[in-house]
Amino acid sequence: VIVGQLGQSLDGRIATASGHSKYINCPAGIEHLHRLRALVDIVVIGVGTALADDSQLTVRRVVGPQPVRAVIDPRGRLGATARMFADDGIRRLLITAEGTCCTPPPGVEIVALPAQEGNIEPSAIVGALARAGMRRILVEGGADTVSRFLAARCLDRLHVTVAPVMLGTGGPGIILPPRERADHAPRMPVRVHKMEGDVLFDCDLTAQRVELGNAKKST
Repeated sequence: VIVGQLGQSLDGRIATASGHSKYINCPAGIEHLHRLRALVDIVVIGVGTALADDSQLTVRRVVGPQPVRAVIDPRGRLGATARMFADDGIRRLLITAEGTCCTPPPGVEIVALPAQEGNIEPSAIVGALARAGMRRILVEGGADTVSRFLAARCLDRLHVTVAPVMLGTGGPGIILPPRERADHAPRMPVRVHKMEGDVLFDCDLTAQRVELGNAKKST
């Protein structure tokens, strides 16, 4: 089960023009994100988000187990002092391109995968994580990473939390290839939940999800 997660403003922005994004969503929206973390085996983010936010990717606002943490970093840009690499007893993964010279902190596992034009295919990432026994995956961000997984049809669900604010010019949310006609865009089942001042769209993408094989079961 692979879930994508994104928090954005009413006008579809995940950050201001300067890159500031804390906090677009209300406390209830942030707690929902931490609940998602507690429910999955692994949380995955892109290197851009890791560099911009220095994310911890831990469960702090709710009670629950800590997930494995992973960053998609094809060129090995993330430094060893990143907080998600902190040695706190939780497994940590660096997903990078084959041939990249990486020097993560001791204990951080390197997952080297083929890359084209500096990008690793989402299906290859999912396959590698499945072989590592990861059955429930949360793709937490940023927008480019979630959009790539969505375009590759590698998500079962997409959670978009919308805050009633408008940021104007800034970082866009989901970015997909253009369509010729609006009426040709596929519609998906969706459930809507009110979370304090925010609205959560829980989108069911199973009908368009590609088959990527089964996760390795623990013995």
